[in-house]
Amino acid sequence: MAITGRPTRTAALVERAERLFPGGVNSPVRAFRSVGRPPLILERGAGPYVWDADGRRYVDYIGAWGPAILGHGHPSVAKAVSAAAADGFALGATHPFEIELGEAIQAAMPSIERLRFTSSGTEAVMSAIRVARAATGRDLIITFAGAYHGHADGLLVEAGSGVATLAISGSRGVPEAVAGQTIVLPFNDARSVGLAFERHPARIAAVIVEPVIANSGVIPPQPGFLEHIRETTRADGALLVFDEVITGFRLGRGGAQERFGIRPDLTTLGKVIGGGMPIGAYGGSAELLELVAPAGPVYQAGTLSGHPLSMAAGLATLAELTPDRYEELEARVATLAHGLAGAAAETEAPVAVARFGPLMTVFFRSEAPRDGAEALEADRAAYARFFGAMLDTGVLLPPSQFEAWFPSMSHGAADVAATVDAARGAFARARG
Repeated sequence: MAITGRPTRTAALVERAERLFPGGVNSPVRAFRSVGRPPLILERGAGPYVWDADGRRYVDYIGAWGPAILGHGHPSVAKAVSAAAADGFALGATHPFEIELGEAIQAAMPSIERLRFTSSGTEAVMSAIRVARAATGRDLIITFAGAYHGHADGLLVEAGSGVATLAISGSRGVPEAVAGQTIVLPFNDARSVGLAFERHPARIAAVIVEPVIANSGVIPPQPGFLEHIRETTRADGALLVFDEVITGFRLGRGGAQERFGIRPDLTTLGKVIGGGMPIGAYGGSAELLELVAPAGPVYQAGTLSGHPLSMAAGLATLAELTPDRYEELEARVATLAHGLAGAAAETEAPVAVARFGPLMTVFFRSEAPRDGAEALEADRAAYARFFGAMLDTGVLLPPSQFEAWFPSMSHGAADVAATVDAARGAFARARG
């Protein structure tokens, strides 16, 4: 049944939120503005489903933007958090769960010999870059257009007027002097990486990369691209930072670095390792992490870092992530992607379904993009129509053309079939 207007309880809650929060939300994408819909107020979730404030159920592909790999409200995770809460919340000193989760991450990712927990992915990335600058004695950082590494000033930047030139501010409030410490390059362009190092020899502290971009929609690396970055950074004395906030424990227990067989110098994590609780982490070699206070001169701290409830949720989540369950998830997502591509073809909609492992995006363009610039060529108006049509049939997609879909291990064959069935009509509506 189609939604004919904003339901009464939702409308009242949205109005109250708009009197409290900028744009009525506490994170911009929740406003649903890019898809031309009023925001949802979601009250609860269970498995692959979420319910809004008016009791309407949706098959959910937002997945809390990545953490809900097991689905919502997984019993073992809920039980672990409840038990931890009964023993108190933040206690002001190291908790045994911090050690246990740290050991589990260390065992899964051999490049992480030491790590530090934070409260968010943004904080983890900010800290990793600080370590890279301290270790190298250099200031410049390379990022790639279309990636997102959090909202620290030096990362909210846009490419300058040419390849390998210094970036400009991408947000009001970011000083040009700060933006000028970052170089933004095209993803999957090995030549631009080489050119940047030629123009700025022995000045680049680190290259930070999402090994699979998931914040312009899903864009995998071309063969050899990540290997080229690894070789180039090593030759120049710069560090390679893998931002695995999304890909870590999503592409497999060892993340993208295991999947591609590349050992970064530093890794940032979040999302899945907290099982839906606030969390971040950064880690690398013992030598690099010994630079962090109190062992070394790089200061970073956090009152709620390593929070017992986040640690408990992460431990319970990682315990469920067995190889067979990863295989089942990837097969289920492959079935979904194939079904959606077929549904688009039936309606002759200009759609490309980009998938890497259990991550996917439906792009409204004839071919899947290879970089952030090509992603921006997608038909956002068509995606907005598609989003609305899917929402009206009870399927909740990311409210932006430029976000990954996050199917969970709780999505069953019936959920996938229902999604594909809904998409047949939605693709027709998307054509306008």
